[in-house]
Amino acid sequence: MTVDVRAGTSVAGGIGQRAIRPDGIAKVRGEYAFSGDLWAEDMLWGQALRSPHPSARIRAIDISPALAINGVHAVLTGADIPVNRYGLEHRDQPVLADDIVRYTGEPVAVVAADHPETARRACAAIVVDYEILVPLVDPEHAIDAPPMHPDGNVFRDLIIRRGDDDARGPIAVEGTYEIGMQDQAFMGPEAGLATPTSGGGVDLVVSTQWLHNDRDQIAECLGLAPALVQLSLGGVGGAFGAREDVSLHVHACLLATRTGRPVKIVYSRAESFLGHVHRHPARIWMRHTARPDGEIVSFESRILLDGGAYRSSSYHVTANAACFAAGPYRVPNARVHAIAVRTNNPPCGAMRGFGVVQSCFAHEAQMDLLAAACEIDPVELRLRNALAPGDELLTGQRIEGTLPVAEVIRACAALPLPDPAVDDVLARPGGAGRTADAVDVRRGVGFALGFKNLMYAEGYMDGSVARCRIDAGVVTITCAAAEVGQGFVTLVQQIARTVLEVDDVIVAPADTAIGSAGSTSASRQTMMSGGAVEQACRAARAELETRATSDPDAGGTNPGLIDIVALTTDRPIDVTEEFNHRLTHPLDADGQGDAHVSFACAAHRAVVDVDPELGLVRVVHLATAQDVGRVLNPLQVTGQIEGGIAQGVGLAVMEELIVQDGHVRNASFTDYLIPTALDAPTVEATLIEEPEPGAPFGAKGVGEPPTISSTPAIVAAIRAATGAPCTRVPVRPRDLM
Repeated sequence: MTVDVRAGTSVAGGIGQRAIRPDGIAKVRGEYAFSGDLWAEDMLWGQALRSPHPSARIRAIDISPALAINGVHAVLTGADIPVNRYGLEHRDQPVLADDIVRYTGEPVAVVAADHPETARRACAAIVVDYEILVPLVDPEHAIDAPPMHPDGNVFRDLIIRRGDDDARGPIAVEGTYEIGMQDQAFMGPEAGLATPTSGGGVDLVVSTQWLHNDRDQIAECLGLAPALVQLSLGGVGGAFGAREDVSLHVHACLLATRTGRPVKIVYSRAESFLGHVHRHPARIWMRHTARPDGEIVSFESRILLDGGAYRSSSYHVTANAACFAAGPYRVPNARVHAIAVRTNNPPCGAMRGFGVVQSCFAHEAQMDLLAAACEIDPVELRLRNALAPGDELLTGQRIEGTLPVAEVIRACAALPLPDPAVDDVLARPGGAGRTADAVDVRRGVGFALGFKNLMYAEGYMDGSVARCRIDAGVVTITCAAAEVGQGFVTLVQQIARTVLEVDDVIVAPADTAIGSAGSTSASRQTMMSGGAVEQACRAARAELETRATSDPDAGGTNPGLIDIVALTTDRPIDVTEEFNHRLTHPLDADGQGDAHVSFACAAHRAVVDVDPELGLVRVVHLATAQDVGRVLNPLQVTGQIEGGIAQGVGLAVMEELIVQDGHVRNASFTDYLIPTALDAPTVEATLIEEPEPGAPFGAKGVGEPPTISSTPAIVAAIRAATGAPCTRVPVRPRDLM
């Protein structure tokens, strides 16, 4: 059988088809083992004692009351850690606070005990003498305040200059916008199981997004060679950026090596809210000027991001917020100043669409203001300024791949609007609870557009490694890419089936025994690890064909036509391939440079019903058109779009981590509200396929765009329904009254 692997339609379960997830049935049945289900013989339970203060000096720690409790096997403090510093990229965070605590919930000690309740009682028995300090919680004040950390208070201060600073159009609009702190709210809290090894090392099974980076940080902290630390991916119940940072990893490994026994740690939901990073809250000022026909002349912006106590990914979140601050529009003259600062608020890091979500909310509100000032339809205004391949970004980088911005705008606007509201009590804002009267409900429609980079940026060397092994006709693919629910394991099988023309493909567990696949973030795994899998499979196929040509009996009577499914060999094929993208470069002093690899865009049109008197909103419908490069699995693309929109709904009207004076006030799903099935709008999507050069089968990552522009579309619809300015998300009832 001959196959055009570019089409991939001839192989069952191959590229372009609705292949079923290999882990789907077990998850639906409740049989799938997540990290919280891990168990080992003679296992101990770990627990961290966390600071109740956002800022304090540790004068003394007395662990003797905890050690006196029967069943406690170890109590460790910062003094017990060989290298008490870690961090995703910059090692600025203590594993256990040894002198200063910088946020509420920072770990100061860890305990291993024979029962989780014993571990909790032991933590409560530890006596910590704190000198309470005045917390620094205002990011504006943090810029010039005395340093609260040896590395200073500013994570990054980035300026982008383009064109003429003095250029202005006759029409000007400006506004200030705020974005609240959003939590990733994944289903499975942090969990892991560490087991000491006979050679003095440790094995850790953990829910994470980046196995190799975690391994390196753990090895540094424990003073071990990386080869002595082995990580395996446990079942992950969602991630959305929060699992990029180490949380319980070092704690579990320290306790395991100290006690000589396996140690399991599982966060409670309240602890999970404190134990991982969140989306950066932001305050953004923007000013646009334009000609009367709507053509943008100049753009200015100041972006202030609160990074919390430690750096995490704030450096790159700042770059994304700045580089994409103007949206997918041609802007000849611009000045953007973006700054991220350290405060005594909870640490912030990556969350789906990191940095761009914040900027998109602001620039899309501005585009609506500009359309009104120019008396032009908002969709038409966006079309007149839409970027296209060959255009330059704010950073001076020329778009060389595909970016069908105008096509996305037109396709979204052309989708049908939902039928007029039906007078159904359950369909009104408030539903069956605090329902609105039908005469008070107003319907609004809003439109928004966004785009974002794909893959790592600014000179970061990005790559991924995959292995294809064929033994007695059985194909096994190994790659360290973290499956966090996005469906990469399905994509692996589809690529292998298409390239090798096989039916059955085994996806080996992900661990650090193979080279790094990088992080499952930045919409990169489809291209990077998908590219590595494709290359490995093609190399394996080439070897099969070479053998068949030299031994005609292996491939049938025609050595030029290879029946790979039937082909068996007496020598297994085992090839490992690494996939890399083209080089990028750091931004220069003016924020100019080819810093990005590829881009994707999406448009959203929202329909909402609002009762302004009660301050209630119901998101009725979301229409979307998305640039996907090429659809590899329509079922999974649809799932990503619907899931991303749900998080966009949450940020628009309900999700916010409330932090007051450095204290989190709603660390539970009782008080931190996320959309449920009753809050989910109907979704209609159209996919724009323009294959991306250099990407496997032309596909782009699809996970982030649905979240980026869905929030501003919803808020635009609320403005249309009420006339309220709605310059902050989430929109609160008092914002509408």
